Amino acid sequence: MEHAEFNKDLLKFLDSSPTPWHAVSTMKDRLDAAGFVELDEKDDWSLASAQGYYVIRNGSSIVAFRTGQRDVTTSGIRMVGAHTDSPCLKVKPNPEVRRKGFFQLGVEVYGGVLLNPWFDRDLSLAGRVTVLDEAGEVRDSLINFRKPVAFIPSLAIHLDREANSNRTVNPQTDLPPVLMQVPEGDSTSFADLLRQQIATESGLKVRKVLGYELSFYDAREASFVGLRDEFIASARLDNLLSCYIGLQSLLTASRDEAALLVCNDHEEVGSMSAEGAQGPFLSSVLDRWCGAGRARAIARSMMISADNAHGIHPNYMDRHDENHGPLLNQGPVIKINHNQRYATNSRSAAVYRHISDELGLPHQSFVVRSDMGCGSTIGPITAGNLGVTTLDIGVPQFGMHSIRELIGTEDGYTLFRVLTEFMQREQVL
Repeated sequence: MEHAEFNKDLLKFLDSSPTPWHAVSTMKDRLDAAGFVELDEKDDWSLASAQGYYVIRNGSSIVAFRTGQRDVTTSGIRMVGAHTDSPCLKVKPNPEVRRKGFFQLGVEVYGGVLLNPWFDRDLSLAGRVTVLDEAGEVRDSLINFRKPVAFIPSLAIHLDREANSNRTVNPQTDLPPVLMQVPEGDSTSFADLLRQQIATESGLKVRKVLGYELSFYDAREASFVGLRDEFIASARLDNLLSCYIGLQSLLTASRDEAALLVCNDHEEVGSMSAEGAQGPFLSSVLDRWCGAGRARAIARSMMISADNAHGIHPNYMDRHDENHGPLLNQGPVIKINHNQRYATNSRSAAVYRHISDELGLPHQSFVVRSDMGCGSTIGPITAGNLGVTTLDIGVPQFGMHSIRELIGTEDGYTLFRVLTEFMQREQVL
């Protein structure tokens, strides 16, 4: 895949993946098209050599892998990890709010959301709805309104003279989006709106809405930005960018070596779930693939945890260590923290640097300022669960956890090229 094609396809992937369920569905379609075979955790597995497989849990996490030509216990596995979720506003179970003829929905803040950018945006709504259909069966249905359906209006500065100097956001009272105006006495429920949307999208006739997991998102599509188109702006770059890079690397790499991609849900809230990185999902897949030889396979394996990094912001340069300020379009960032907020060690970093140098590609390093706290990733969690040598790396970006984020057009493709080579290397450790 060439550079320009890679970025154009990335934009399509981002736009088709407004929620973790849609992201996994998009990845499933691409894996199916590439000849990968879906596995069901309830069934027996019979795995062939040099074949691609994938497993989905909860519809929002996925493990995809190629078995390779050799015995996995002696070849090891080249693993890449990312996460499907992003900070957002999720609809509450009993969300309807009617005030002065406005129909609004109560929302819950998911993850470490940068709240101010959510105001005055065209918002759409997507996610998973669990319903009882006309045949009396409980079914899941994905919905995506696709068009702007909601708005969170700011309070005018005339009514809040300190808005530019002392503004705070109360998530309970300030964030319910406005969806429409309704006449007095209107009894339209949110469940009614969901039933109508499901019928429109899939033709499914719903007897009752039993539950849902729905998120508001920025309705504006991903786009190239800059006088020379050197940036990409989009929602959910953290961390759908890494999901896309990992997927394209797995699909592009040769079938000779055992390689795996895991994209977990719930990283933004700690990863403790059945399908999160602290849960047993990946470990269960490896048990069934490797059997009694799992420990030997892990000892020969390496995990690259890909999650975006903080690029040095030209307006806030003092927020970075003076020797570790990653620049956009100057290469992926090796993330290091000796307190194990990142899982990188000198050996795993060396593996990446060596491959990158062989390909003539740039790379950078990041260490958080010693007087600031450090975020984390699925890297240390996965390393601790599996006992696998792990590297934390990511594309540098601006506006992390905002409703719209910014990356350079060069860095994603650079990481794709290195991960593709990593996944097809005969020996990585």
